[in-house]
Amino acid sequence: MKSLREIEARSYLTLDDLVALEEAILESGFMTREKTLDEIERFTVTWGIDEYYFRTTPIEEMVKHLIATSASELVARYGGVGVGIELIHEEPDHAFYIVEESKIKEVENRIENNYPDCRVESYRTIAPTREERLRLYIVNKPEFAEIPASTEEPVFKDVCSQSFLEDREPETLARYQEAWTWMMNREAPYIAITEKEGTDETRVMVGIHGQGTRRFMAKFTSQMRAYDIFTTRKYKEPFLDDKTIYAFYFKKMNPEVTEDFSRELNTIVMLPEHSITDLFTSGTFSSQAAMYAISAAAFANQFITVLTEEYTSLSHSLQNQPEAKGILDKMKLRLVKDTFTEAAITQSVFTYPEIVTLVYQDFVNRLHPRKRADQARVDKHIAKINAAIETHVSSPTDRTIFQYFLIFNEMILKTNFFRRDKISAVYRLDPSFLNDIDFPEKPYGVFFCVGRPFVGFHIRFRDIARGGIRIVTSRNYSEYRKNLDTAFVENYNLALTQQKKNKDIPEGGSKGIILLRAGNQDEAERAFKDYTDSILDIINPHDDVYDRHGQEEILFFGPDEKTAGLMDWVPYYGRKQGYPFWRAFSTGKAPEHGGIPHDLYGMTTTSVHEYVLGVLEKMGLEESAVTKIQTGGPDGDLGSNEIKISRDKTIAVIDGSGVLYDPDGLNRDELAKLAKQREMVEKFDRSAISAQGFFVSINDKQITLPDGTLVPNGEEFRNTFHLGPYSRADLFVPCGGRPAAVNINNWHNLLDETGTPKFRLIVEGANLFITEEARLRLEESGVIVIKDASANKGGVTSSSLEVFSSLALSDEEFEDNFRVKKGVVPDFMHRYVQETIAIIKRNARQEFDLLWKEHQNSQLPFTRLSNEISRKINAITDAIFNSDLPALPRLRQKVVEEYAPDSLLDLVGLKNILSRVPDNYLSAIVATKLATGFVYSYGLDSNEIDFYNYLQTFIE
Repeated sequence: MKSLREIEARSYLTLDDLVALEEAILESGFMTREKTLDEIERFTVTWGIDEYYFRTTPIEEMVKHLIATSASELVARYGGVGVGIELIHEEPDHAFYIVEESKIKEVENRIENNYPDCRVESYRTIAPTREERLRLYIVNKPEFAEIPASTEEPVFKDVCSQSFLEDREPETLARYQEAWTWMMNREAPYIAITEKEGTDETRVMVGIHGQGTRRFMAKFTSQMRAYDIFTTRKYKEPFLDDKTIYAFYFKKMNPEVTEDFSRELNTIVMLPEHSITDLFTSGTFSSQAAMYAISAAAFANQFITVLTEEYTSLSHSLQNQPEAKGILDKMKLRLVKDTFTEAAITQSVFTYPEIVTLVYQDFVNRLHPRKRADQARVDKHIAKINAAIETHVSSPTDRTIFQYFLIFNEMILKTNFFRRDKISAVYRLDPSFLNDIDFPEKPYGVFFCVGRPFVGFHIRFRDIARGGIRIVTSRNYSEYRKNLDTAFVENYNLALTQQKKNKDIPEGGSKGIILLRAGNQDEAERAFKDYTDSILDIINPHDDVYDRHGQEEILFFGPDEKTAGLMDWVPYYGRKQGYPFWRAFSTGKAPEHGGIPHDLYGMTTTSVHEYVLGVLEKMGLEESAVTKIQTGGPDGDLGSNEIKISRDKTIAVIDGSGVLYDPDGLNRDELAKLAKQREMVEKFDRSAISAQGFFVSINDKQITLPDGTLVPNGEEFRNTFHLGPYSRADLFVPCGGRPAAVNINNWHNLLDETGTPKFRLIVEGANLFITEEARLRLEESGVIVIKDASANKGGVTSSSLEVFSSLALSDEEFEDNFRVKKGVVPDFMHRYVQETIAIIKRNARQEFDLLWKEHQNSQLPFTRLSNEISRKINAITDAIFNSDLPALPRLRQKVVEEYAPDSLLDLVGLKNILSRVPDNYLSAIVATKLATGFVYSYGLDSNEIDFYNYLQTFIE
């Protein structure tokens, strides 16, 4: 009979370890001594399990694994025909699997579904009685120590699980620490391919930020199969700071394919949970071809439009009938979106993968920095694609889809797609493909982002532009479909509105949208960081980015829905990536980071409220006697500050939690308390509501209001309250809500049965809450409507001045004078903020006075006058910017000196401002300051002679 000493000669275990293993198995009572020796030999020698397993796995764990594999082998041998080796043992905090190699994908998906945050070890071995290889998977929940509260940035050992620190050898820990340290400075995945010393193995390490719905291990297995590689062992190690590092070992890789392999590997990390991804896992597409197809499909879904001659003619004929045109546009949207759905476009990719492969090659021919083709080859390949489409694609719908794939390729000016270290694909598009009917004003630039958890856009109407980034979430799949259908249109309208309201500042209008995919609704922060990283990939020059645009681009981000808390991170990440204007990369930051938060100082609300006060003065009304309804609750920026600043009698507040209503006026002290705590109205003390008042939650069903009204569904009641019978007051201030909440099809609900308006005055704080046609109809009915582009410009003014200070101050001056430390606000910062508030009030009052004067003279609607003021100021701004005027030294000095807050001039001096701030930004200041001062002073009927006279005051 064999002995343990004989087994030791061929095993990785010592004799002492083998003895301990034998004693533990015998103690379990499952096997005789002879059977135990046989199974120890099988497990430690015959099965060929990697040495690393025996070096790092405790004996007590080996015992469990040995007994389990023995049982599985026994079942496979005597279980009958077709019974394979399979063992699945799952507990809440650990699991163990033995499966034949054909089951790898199935079990890895199972592990990543059921144990997304757990450590995983996997070993490839053989079954003594079978030819097929086996896989062992060992899954354990990590145990972490708490990171010390005083730690600003985590230390590697503090974020490792205790078992990882105990099990791994110093060399291994050092390797993981190197990967983790790299990840501290990049959001892109870490990828390292090295040869393991003293062996014939290649080691691949992949570090990824976040977990979420990521299914990386199973996708990596598909990648290995595409290269005909099989791992001998693999590991997944999660860390406390939301990083995960994978390690894979296999026989030595051919060095010639290493670079291509690593780039494909990077793309795997980016692939979303999308049907087209299945074409990668099935082997039809490479990971890069699949990512391209997902991007092109998303582009087609957003931009396909069928502007037939009949539609165009009918649209023009209905210009003066907005209700009918609104119905026509809605019908066109539905017809297009119902025809070219995400599913329909995906099906075209599945039906014609060979054509998609040809189109992908066209993308490579145009944009790969090292594989680009000359124009003759591009044209020849396009002819080949068109011939293939004509021969094989009979459906007009499919043909249209592939034509938009080709338009996508043609419109890309630059992309990070061919960079190895990236986390999302981003494409800088030439906006010329946008049709003039749907998009009458062409943006300056469009960025299109496709990430694993999101699809996003960034639209700018000038070279120097700024605006907020918003994250759009969806409560269900139906809402996601609707949000997806309108994502770009919403982004365009927001950016265009921003362009109109940015008339007082150097930056033109821009806006960004990040739409979370249906299955990634809890990954808002991850999506935002991926989006930011990808944008930086193509505004920072890089050898792997072929730039057909050829111009430096400066982007500024601002806070918007669900991103206010992420602005602090942006500039520091920009600095890590070498962005030269990193301090100004985001606005609305916390004061500790050199920011002027809109919500803290009520910047946006200050402008909105100035318009309210202006109109009330003209109407001879006292604010305290005015009744008001507002959307957007005390948990939000606009809503909370509207409550704090106003002195009216608020009778209703509608927010994400429901509807709070009291015809006697809501208790001001209770509202103020919620606004201070940034709580939703569901937290309002119900005892402070009168007998006729109520709170209806979005979760309520079939409830009866005090007057006997039945509310079947609380969410629907909330969504339509502003259109319902209770919605009646002197003043309506929308501070939140989805775009087009009041539109051409429902505006009449803001009138009563006799046609009398339910509101005397509407000051639109929330962007795009009311559509243009609805505003005009309301004004025709006697409502004073101050649109968003005029009212909601306080936040952009604050952000612009925050950018200006960031560009003008040196690092030392910024550190000492524009950062709050230990709760102490520097004197300069306090003074600068107060000057900013004064400028916001001045700008709002100047535009209001002009609006009121022009309205009195012409009787034109405020909505049209607001548009005309924005149009005239922006047109003059653009004309000045593109002229020689901004370069005139004396004019530049005088205008910048007048524009800059006194506190900045006192600290820095005009000479330093002129030398530090980028030249094109200074030119934008000159153009904007001259244009706004002229129009506000001379009015809409001013002419060239008036401008000449105005200009003399600066150059005399």
